[in-house]
Amino acid sequence: MHYAIDFGTSNTVIARIGDFSEDGSKRSAVETVKLAGLSSLVFGNPSLIPSLVYVQDAQTSQVLVGQEVRDRGLDIKLTKGEPRFFRSFKRAIGNPAPVFVPELDGREVTFEQVGEWFLLRAIAQLPDVESIVFTVPVDSFEPYRQWLGGICERLEVKQVRLLDEPTAAALGYGITRGDETLLVIDFGGGTLDLSLVRLTLPQLLSQSAENSPASKQKSPLGFLLKWGSSPVNALANTQSKAQTAKVLAKVGQTLGGMDIDNWLVDYFHATQAVVKNSLVTRLAEKIKIELSSSEQANEVLFDDETFNSYELQLDRAQFNQILEQHQFFANLDAALEQIRQQAMRQNLELENIDAVLLVGGTAQIPAVRDWTLKHFPAEKVKADKPFEAIAHGAISQGWEVQDFLYHSYGVRYWDKRYKRHNWHTIVKAGQSYPLPKPVELILGASMPDQPSIELVIGELGETNIEVYFDSDRLVTRTLDKNQVSVQPLNDRPESRTIALLNPLGKPGSDRIKVLFTVDSQRTLRITVEDLLTNELLTESQAVVQLI
Repeated sequence: MHYAIDFGTSNTVIARIGDFSEDGSKRSAVETVKLAGLSSLVFGNPSLIPSLVYVQDAQTSQVLVGQEVRDRGLDIKLTKGEPRFFRSFKRAIGNPAPVFVPELDGREVTFEQVGEWFLLRAIAQLPDVESIVFTVPVDSFEPYRQWLGGICERLEVKQVRLLDEPTAAALGYGITRGDETLLVIDFGGGTLDLSLVRLTLPQLLSQSAENSPASKQKSPLGFLLKWGSSPVNALANTQSKAQTAKVLAKVGQTLGGMDIDNWLVDYFHATQAVVKNSLVTRLAEKIKIELSSSEQANEVLFDDETFNSYELQLDRAQFNQILEQHQFFANLDAALEQIRQQAMRQNLELENIDAVLLVGGTAQIPAVRDWTLKHFPAEKVKADKPFEAIAHGAISQGWEVQDFLYHSYGVRYWDKRYKRHNWHTIVKAGQSYPLPKPVELILGASMPDQPSIELVIGELGETNIEVYFDSDRLVTRTLDKNQVSVQPLNDRPESRTIALLNPLGKPGSDRIKVLFTVDSQRTLRITVEDLLTNELLTESQAVVQLI
């Protein structure tokens, strides 16, 4: 059976496709998976798994996850000096910012470990797993994707793929009139992702072709992390008649519902001197959710240490003012303008798109919908699948995705002018992959009798959001201008060396030629040639070997 996992900062959704029996007859369909004990069965919402972990014993990896944590009240239990409860941990995975790492039961617990415990517990409950598609945020860096790859190594699954979340959301809503251009606003607990996707249904995919045996030999989409005994692109069977999802523009920000929760906690702390802790955060989240359907919301907080009680009250006008103070709408405007600029470079005006899809819990906030309606007519705005669209779209079959690089790749060098390391871009963001031709770089030795040449390669992105820790809270703030964020991909002693020189290198002459390319699975690869000996030292080696 094929599964898709939309691992979210606040909630996680799992979908599957397979043959299900109904009244004795079999049908192939997509459904949201309910996991006993882990899924939250809230009236009016699909089966969501809260992205929560409570560590019972770190040494033996005994943890509670999802609804198990809330059912026992462990998400509001105050444990001083020994934080065993984890929320919003997805945002810290692969993040270059310094992180708070607690020690539990004599073991340091990283956010990567917490995320692994969460996913493995959920996957362990899934029956008959043949393949999994993981969805990832637009602005995720390779270390996050590599972390997912590491988890996949321990799974007894034949095939694992990755797909950008907003692209999956576009497919999850589906096409109704043939070719469509859709703007996806995916606003969840941890990230804001906007993506412009053109869905094309070729005319040659006739009714008879749809019913042919070949058309049924389809598999989940996304780029491949892991395959079974036959490492063949499973889409090859249908590419000649493939429905195409082409990503025209995309932008991502580290901004989401958890930031709003933190802003509300800060507001109540400033106005009523409440303590910042997990209980107040949970109450702030409940107020935020209630304000999506009511004009006013309130919760009562009781401090069992001081025996004081507080009434936490907020109305929509105050809520919107808090959003405004934290440049919430300014960040939305900036993201939409980036999408507009990318679209214009392809002679596409946003006024001509067919639909705007609101996805994610934060997209359900009335202020976000009002902001959307300021830019697009109401008849184009759809918000009927906010939680399930990504997981359902990720498991769609028969689609070929055409995408481009969101981040640049560069090499590190010593900047003599500023006396510090800097980065030289070799593969620019915005290029489609696989690259049409390799990028060439010539290097020489820098000292006499040099035995090898090292090169540190990094993934480069720009952001105006800074992520940092305030006590044990992972929070963000908006910067005045964009800053470059770099994630080194091979900055380890065993990985920096790209060429062993024999004979030894001499300064003053070119010695090696390095060719960079990005393959169809979006992996950066290098080929190294010794210009002195004409020897091919490395051929198409993956800089980041996901699996």
